[in-house]
Amino acid sequence: MEIVIYTQRVEVVENYQERRDCADQRIADFITACGFLPIALPNREGLAECMIEKLKPVGILLTGGNSLVSKGGNAPERDAMDHILIRLSIQYNIPLYGFCRGMQSILHYFGNQLEEVEGHVAVRHIIDRKKKSYEVNSYHTQACRKLECNSGLYCEAHTIDGVIEAVRHKEFSIIGTMWHPERERSFREEDIKMVKDLFSTNI
Repeated sequence: MEIVIYTQRVEVVENYQERRDCADQRIADFITACGFLPIALPNREGLAECMIEKLKPVGILLTGGNSLVSKGGNAPERDAMDHILIRLSIQYNIPLYGFCRGMQSILHYFGNQLEEVEGHVAVRHIIDRKKKSYEVNSYHTQACRKLECNSGLYCEAHTIDGVIEAVRHKEFSIIGTMWHPERERSFREEDIKMVKDLFSTNI
């Protein structure tokens, strides 16, 4: 199996004065369901390029959890890790997929503004994507409603209230979605196909 590396959220445990990296076990399950071997990365930007060179992944996955520091988050090491992984995905031509916070990092990296939105936390809603309608989950408080013209990203899906729910880069193999594919009771075939198609371009 080809390797896909993925990021982890930061949990701050004050009682032990620890900053812990962790991830929902379903993320590894989802990557496996897509046909790849999942390997989690520590939030240490200095290790990112070394791990990419040693592991030679066919894909990078930026996961959810932790708001960006500019939006009140408390994990600057996570912001740094996402930033360098996006840069390395472009430098090494490794396809990258980000969901929820991962898509927010993609939007931010390419110069787009996030804003506070209401009615998008712990709900399901309909999105319009490629002239079809889908129901997806939603767990975010920040989102983007308008992409900068020179960002290189284009909108692939949006909700009725104008929130952008999926983006793709015009030049690089980079995709983002605001929904969590791993939080579906049964993984959606559309999500599996999207990830398979994206990461298979590097095999």
